[in-house]
Amino acid sequence: MNVLVINCGSSSLKFQLINSDSEAVLAKGLCERIGIDGRLTYQPAGGEKEVSDKAMPTHTEAIQFVIDALTNEKTGVVKSLDEIGAVGHRVVHGGEKFASSVVITDEVKKAVEECNDLAPLHNPANLIGVAACEKLMPGTPMVAVFDTAFHQTMPEKAYMYGLPYEYYEKYKVRRYGFHGTSHSYVSKRAAEILGVPYDQTKTIVCHLGNGSSISAVLNGKSVDTSMGLTPLEGLVMGTRSGDIDPAILEFIAKKENLDIAGLMNMLNKKSGVYGLSNNLSSDFRDLDAAAAEGNVPAKIALEVFAYRVAKYVGSYVAAMNGVDNIVFTAGIGENSGPVRADVLSYLGYLGIEVDAEANKKRGEEVLISTPDSKVKVLVVPTNEELAIARETVALL
Repeated sequence: MNVLVINCGSSSLKFQLINSDSEAVLAKGLCERIGIDGRLTYQPAGGEKEVSDKAMPTHTEAIQFVIDALTNEKTGVVKSLDEIGAVGHRVVHGGEKFASSVVITDEVKKAVEECNDLAPLHNPANLIGVAACEKLMPGTPMVAVFDTAFHQTMPEKAYMYGLPYEYYEKYKVRRYGFHGTSHSYVSKRAAEILGVPYDQTKTIVCHLGNGSSISAVLNGKSVDTSMGLTPLEGLVMGTRSGDIDPAILEFIAKKENLDIAGLMNMLNKKSGVYGLSNNLSSDFRDLDAAAAEGNVPAKIALEVFAYRVAKYVGSYVAAMNGVDNIVFTAGIGENSGPVRADVLSYLGYLGIEVDAEANKKRGEEVLISTPDSKVKVLVVPTNEELAIARETVALL
């Protein structure tokens, strides 16, 4: 079966067409600037990348251009829509309503819409993508795969906040966690690489990118994760603050005359390593280069990031009463040997020994701990699109 994987943002749409039998990517691409002017990037397997400007007033036009590209006589990879057996949609927030992926029905769409308050930037866009596909591909089965679902196995002690219980009862204020599809895929893949039973393994996954999160996966189930009600909690990230003293908000609001919207904009878009580096960059390559030239704020930003990651890893070792594997993934986790080395430098008490040569590798599956290391450390490139395709096929 060929599965079209759709990841809709408010003004963008990423897609891959995956053959579920071979798990090969037949084509992939990106629609950008939806609602502004529109640009389609399309690349068939083994072919050249094509970039074209196309008017995309809504996601419906974007989906239409994706379909046109996939079925194009010259560079398309299928002859007609009949060769696409299903569509898998990434949906960011499922709240407590969804602990696993589901076939999309009217009832499911209504339940996802009820979670819009929990992810106002993402869920409405995800639903727009679903509606556009339903309009252009009537009769094609569609599946929703939730970022939050993998973490629904967390116990109450991990997901409850120290707030009045009524806020949980009335508004479902609790930790949900994100990047669940990535954490699930990477933890399973690590067990496969090491040849150990997934349901008998203690794994900590470090998903480190512009948005970063860490999860504790005990015997195949997420028991804790660093992001919370929203993706703002947890690690210091590209532009997000991560954990802070809540009283800081009142202090800054009074000093800077900021309202709630201004505070949230500061926390989400002006903080993290970007803010720490004195607004230099949220790109770790820029920070590395600047730190090497003696830029003090850039050096501090890198040190804070690694330190926070190491602290979370240590706390999850405690949560699981031990750890067998630590896995790095996502843009920074997969490509930055220096960041990995900095994080692991705090974890010598675990008996971790790093293979410095292996740690230089970028973007590939590799064991970066030595054979005598008491804890195995791996790099596993994430593949959320493949995970979504697998979930879709499993349901259908």
